[in-house]
Amino acid sequence: MKTKTHQIIIVAIILCLPSLAFAPASNLFPYQQAGLTERQAAAHLLSRFTFGAKPSEVDEVVSIGLEKWFQQQLKGGLKDEALNEKLSSYDALQLSNAEVVAQFPRGPQVRKMAIKDGFISKDSVGTSDRKEMKQQLDAYRKQKGLRDEKELYRQFIGQKILRATYSNNQLHEVLTDFWFNHFNVSATKNQCAPFIPAYERDVIRPNVTTKFGKLLLATAQSPAMLLYLDNFNSIGTNEEFNADMSARNGRRRGLNAKSKAAKPKGKGKKSQGLNENYAREVMELHTLGVDGGYTQTDVTEAARVLTGWTIYPMREGVNENALKLINKIGEGRFKQKGFVHEGDFLFAINRHDNKEKNVLSKKFPPGGGYKDGVELLSLLAQHPSTAKFICKKLAVRFVSDNPSENLVVKMSKAFEEQDGDIQKVLMTMVNSPEFWNMEAQRAKTKSPFEYAISSIRALDADINAPFQLYQWITRMGQKMYSYSAPTGFPDRGQYWINTGSLLNRMNFGLALAAQKIPGIKIDLAALNNHHEPESAEAALPIYAKIMLPERDLQSTLLRLTPLVNSPMLSKNVDEAAKQKPVPTDAMENETEMMSSDAEKPVKEKPKKMMASNDAKNTFGDSAMLSQVVGIIIGSPEFQRR
Repeated sequence: MKTKTHQIIIVAIILCLPSLAFAPASNLFPYQQAGLTERQAAAHLLSRFTFGAKPSEVDEVVSIGLEKWFQQQLKGGLKDEALNEKLSSYDALQLSNAEVVAQFPRGPQVRKMAIKDGFISKDSVGTSDRKEMKQQLDAYRKQKGLRDEKELYRQFIGQKILRATYSNNQLHEVLTDFWFNHFNVSATKNQCAPFIPAYERDVIRPNVTTKFGKLLLATAQSPAMLLYLDNFNSIGTNEEFNADMSARNGRRRGLNAKSKAAKPKGKGKKSQGLNENYAREVMELHTLGVDGGYTQTDVTEAARVLTGWTIYPMREGVNENALKLINKIGEGRFKQKGFVHEGDFLFAINRHDNKEKNVLSKKFPPGGGYKDGVELLSLLAQHPSTAKFICKKLAVRFVSDNPSENLVVKMSKAFEEQDGDIQKVLMTMVNSPEFWNMEAQRAKTKSPFEYAISSIRALDADINAPFQLYQWITRMGQKMYSYSAPTGFPDRGQYWINTGSLLNRMNFGLALAAQKIPGIKIDLAALNNHHEPESAEAALPIYAKIMLPERDLQSTLLRLTPLVNSPMLSKNVDEAAKQKPVPTDAMENETEMMSSDAEKPVKEKPKKMMASNDAKNTFGDSAMLSQVVGIIIGSPEFQRR
């Protein structure tokens, strides 16, 4: 005899499991060739190029015209008054990296400053209790007008949620998410964390539809990337510079005239201080792909080309040596000697390996300096392997987990012919029959972020405080800006779907619909123009159609109907989420999962919605209606896009 907990787990999985991770794989647009109506095609566009359709948005796309709507989204620049109003109090979002460093110093830096100013003693650092030390440092911050870095991160996380929810430039927000993930940096690496807001704002978002090579160069020069993949301290030997400094200064060679970090280790060995992390990842993850035709020698040679690519000093402890050298040489002679300073980026000629290099059979003559790094990145951006690798990733994101080779070939050809023009590549994709065919419909599984935001948009909810939503997204398995590996979050359904995540998703749907997530307001009645359905069973198809526009809902309604009146579903699913996962074989056997308890509600007399004057069950936030909507959100159909 099955336990109650097991039965409830089974009920939740009935809603969420069937073929979810293996959904059937998914421009004038050629949607008619796939047998789609104009409205179905509009819904498909919205599923791919927004964070979820809002009520009546299919009507808007049809009214504008599918092709015109997509062109508008590609171009971007649509007015965003509502979003800007939401973001108006987020003052830290406009700060430069230097201002962030000055206003939001990290904990160790605050401690160092407090000791230097005599606010705390050096001896007390090791002897004070942790709580007491925190109070002292908080008091020091307050006295000096400094701000806690947690405030910066809360604003940054909040802005992403608000932009994804409210921006009229949905495609640009989706692409910002895509390219950030492609050029991933992680807040788990404390050194680079303060620079991530400006990285997304100034490097990723403005370049999401530009030439790929421009985006690649911008990421390579960002402090966030330089710190995350360690290129900021990759050092080579520059004998010419050292000799020049030696001649000018005699025995006073200066900080890097005889670079301690750049002494040769011996004949045939690479220079001490050479770091290959970025060179490896820029080939494997950012451009060519793991099978892109490069060798370990290419990685080492590329790392040598990129020595000296570092950060312009913004504070004590960040490239301090460069600051000393700049002061020593003097601003007037600084650029004349081959240094390059652009924004937060610094090319330090004294740390650059100035000998000959050879990458992918291309020779870089000695003495090339900064331009060699730019030329290398251009070479990688224009390589045929890059075209194929990038286009496949785009097709996986926007079409299906396993896009056809024919589609990738067409997109790659456009990439090469149009010099990596992202707009042209996306237009090629959307104009291809493969984008519209039946295998691409509902073929993608939403990530936790996509799932949460699409739920908010489908319900036309109002977010007043986004941090609670961030905590739910984290609980569902996606901690924003914190994927530690440079690969970024995987973009395949199998990664997101397991028993625990399914239960968490169901819990989220029920909590959201019941308005139990602080900071989020929903008017469920308004979605149906304040028309009251006769019963929960009557509400199910009405709200399913609103939230899942232009989809065939017959099987979904059949699966969900037995659950709409279950009085204990919300409570019991929450309890089941704390239990051990259901065995895989039970998850895969839908017939076995059908328990008699789950079927009981359909045998009972339908429960009519309570009258609006009933304080406990007013129509707009009735427990029954909330449960109906929560079940729809938790269904496998809603989790597909």
